[in-house]
Amino acid sequence: MKKILTLALFATLIMQSCTNVDEVVYDKYAATDFYSTSQGADVALANVYSQIPGNWNGVGYAGADNGWYDVNSMSTDEQVIPHRNTGDWELTFAQMYLRQWLPDHSQINNTWNWLYKSVFNANLAVDLLEKSEADPAKIAEAKVMRAFFYYLLMDDFGNVPFFTDNNITVDKMQQKSRKEIFDFVLSELKDNIDKLSSTKGGTYYGRFNKWAGYALLAKVYLNAEVYTGTSMWSECIAACDVVSQGGYTLHSGAVDTSNPLGSKYFELFGDVCPDDETILAIYTKAEIVGRNIFTVRSLGGADGTALLGYGGWNGSVIPRDYVDKFSDNDIRKHQFRYGSNPYGPQPAGFFTYSLDITNLDNPGAAPNDGARSQKFWPAAPASSSGASNDFPIYRYADIMLMKAECLVRTGDATSAKPLVDAIRVRAGLTGLATNPTLTDIYNERGFELSWEGHRRQDMIRFGTFTLAHGLAPAVDDHYKLFPIPTAALNTNTNLKQNPGY
Repeated sequence: MKKILTLALFATLIMQSCTNVDEVVYDKYAATDFYSTSQGADVALANVYSQIPGNWNGVGYAGADNGWYDVNSMSTDEQVIPHRNTGDWELTFAQMYLRQWLPDHSQINNTWNWLYKSVFNANLAVDLLEKSEADPAKIAEAKVMRAFFYYLLMDDFGNVPFFTDNNITVDKMQQKSRKEIFDFVLSELKDNIDKLSSTKGGTYYGRFNKWAGYALLAKVYLNAEVYTGTSMWSECIAACDVVSQGGYTLHSGAVDTSNPLGSKYFELFGDVCPDDETILAIYTKAEIVGRNIFTVRSLGGADGTALLGYGGWNGSVIPRDYVDKFSDNDIRKHQFRYGSNPYGPQPAGFFTYSLDITNLDNPGAAPNDGARSQKFWPAAPASSSGASNDFPIYRYADIMLMKAECLVRTGDATSAKPLVDAIRVRAGLTGLATNPTLTDIYNERGFELSWEGHRRQDMIRFGTFTLAHGLAPAVDDHYKLFPIPTAALNTNTNLKQNPGY
């Protein structure tokens, strides 16, 4: 993990040095020699990986605010930041939940900018490594990361600008169809993931190894029908089976009185994500590499001080209809904090949060309305600016549920049952009384993967995304894609806006 941190910082220093005209300029032969080495290749890759941890101004996959995570989580039924009737919090978060976003929405614009900056960095890494004839595994890693960013782009926006050569101006980029982007992503993954290292942990903690590559491939297959109109359930099962060869298993859900939430299960969302179940994680060290604000942002100000020793933001809440789906016997329900006898610590002066929220935008919610999230109980070093919890992008529980879903969809619910039951039993529940239905799979994904960035995809795939829930009204299908930002349309006249915007 220290090597990851060093590489991320090294990449940052390299980017900063590019603005210093007094620096020595190395010729192309020296650069080629450098990037052909293991250390040089890792620096090129670190420049790409540095884009994934969450930071301010909408940068990153998850961990901070106003970017990809918020867009893909607050447009669903699992969380929202209400405007408060005390005047706190801008309306942009509530607008995401209420399906009121427009092409000039700041968080959507941030997501677009972050993803294209990441594509640019990945293109640069591929170019440097290929010209240097670097280790094929390192070239493959850069290409898989580029495919990851294009996958996120087609998932959110559909038809998007496409380029693999940075020697092009923005106004010349051509928009490709979602199907064309899908075909590129699929081809890049199939051509490269078997070249990746199969090493787990160590210097590959937080990096795309072979197993993380197949987890991404499985995600692409899982949502293929949404992207192209043609399902690929069997292909998804095959990719999940390859991930299973990596030796992953479910982390323990045993009682742990030393854990603030009472179970070893919540170690999955702590300082270091356990590698028995975690396939790909975001390494975080607050104020150095990213940050994780999710619990700090959720807790009320003085409540954060009572619980953690520093103030919370009184932001994110979980709508009641989502919380109510959880059984009281489910240890995963301990992630929600509400009522006079809440899960987790109860120091003097702790707040009592109401489950009910009656208004999100005008005049807004009362200060203590809404259940709060403590899933990512802050790991040190931490402060009001965020904590150091790592973030799981892919976990083996997700792979098991993906395979179970595809088995049900292909008529083999009997084989799906042990997969679903294992996850339920880990959570303190009994197995299903009968073979799982798609509704069972959908619900279990909501229980297991809440606040981990998967909900929007799941709701779209299961046909629930446009339905009314909580305070959100029903909407038409054009909301399944976000609008291309106004700023992007103004910069590149080749782009065509998504229908309905």
